[in-house]
Amino acid sequence: MFNSSKTKTPPISTYEDEAQKVVTLIGSGATCEGAFSARDTTRIDGTINGPVHIEGSLIVGQSGKINGDVTAQNVFLAGEINGNIDCNSGKLEVSDSGKLIGDVTTKSIVIDENAIFQGKCTMTTDINSATTAKERAAATVADKN
Repeated sequence: MFNSSKTKTPPISTYEDEAQKVVTLIGSGATCEGAFSARDTTRIDGTINGPVHIEGSLIVGQSGKINGDVTAQNVFLAGEINGNIDCNSGKLEVSDSGKLIGDVTTKSIVIDENAIFQGKCTMTTDINSATTAKERAAATVADKN
């Protein structure tokens, strides 16, 4: 009864989960000129002037700043990003101290009160979620009739 043959997608990571997995750290006061990439969860408290590609999650601390496009699985922003963000299969969280100037493609987004976001957001979804939502809507309409 409670077992489902459908495969369940893992929950989207939270900031606290990812903060414990940080493998790469760009410290406050450090500056990186040019493209930056890393395989695992990365925290940036310094400045990067160039595109950033992270295969894991990206945490931008309050003193962190990125001037360039960002690609990562999940992005947790407390600092500043001037560029587009692509985390189309994950989550973007912008804290109350975060500032994002650029367009976003993401599956899930959380923007705290007082955060700054100037740009366009494109939400992605997997086909199963869209199909489930349509089925629920159709069932609701059928129940009302």
